[in-house]
Amino acid sequence: MEEFKLPKAVIPSVLKAARMLDLVAASRNPFTLGELSKTLALPKSSTLSICTSLTRAGLLTRFDDGTYHLGTHLVDLAYAYLSRTDLTQEFGRAWDSLHMMPEESAVLAVMDGTDVVYVACRNGSQPFALTYRIGMRLPAHCTATGKAFLSTMTDEQIRQRYKGKKLERLTPNSLTTLKILLPNLETARKNGFTVDDEEAREGMLCYGAPIFDASGNQAVAAVALSMMKTPAAVRAADLAAKTVHELAELMSHRLGMIPGGK
Repeated sequence: MEEFKLPKAVIPSVLKAARMLDLVAASRNPFTLGELSKTLALPKSSTLSICTSLTRAGLLTRFDDGTYHLGTHLVDLAYAYLSRTDLTQEFGRAWDSLHMMPEESAVLAVMDGTDVVYVACRNGSQPFALTYRIGMRLPAHCTATGKAFLSTMTDEQIRQRYKGKKLERLTPNSLTTLKILLPNLETARKNGFTVDDEEAREGMLCYGAPIFDASGNQAVAAVALSMMKTPAAVRAADLAAKTVHELAELMSHRLGMIPGGK
């Protein structure tokens, strides 16, 4: 059999680095150097060189236990890519097409480290307690969109992400320890949506859900429905959760992130 040859312009090490990023991105668990070497069928020395280069570039992160995770610079690249696509326009179209709870406000966010960054907002007819601005950051653990991202990670990944970091308190209801946050996220995983119950701003109630990539494992954005916490809003909890879940699924499908979705 004739050996397959790459075009002369192709740099094999770059392809290997891309394969490594794909592997780490597709798994819910981190990889050790040895596991990467074995899975990719690469010598340990080559694997170490690629890992070190990707870590230096911010595309991988090496934690204290020696495992490798996706790096935060990928968020910058993803944000730059999304800003050049019709993601925010699609968000508006998807929200308008649902015709559900139009009086409330919906937001779209991406994650950067332990923060969420808001990239789009559709204001409803009802006022709410927080004025969202494009580019505004909030601690992920205090928001429905941030918790939607975190709910797609394992508990160990979350512990590593917050290692050495203090969970900021924005209101008396903010979840400021992992001991409290992790069970909250487990409930979100079971329910299929997250809740920010006056954790980012007093008087505000939000429901969130992640938007997944084609693998179904990696959250690339998150949406949330925001409203004032009134008796009527509390009674409408089931409808709000259904609305934000359908919005997330609709966006994933329309953007091609979940083939065959709704």
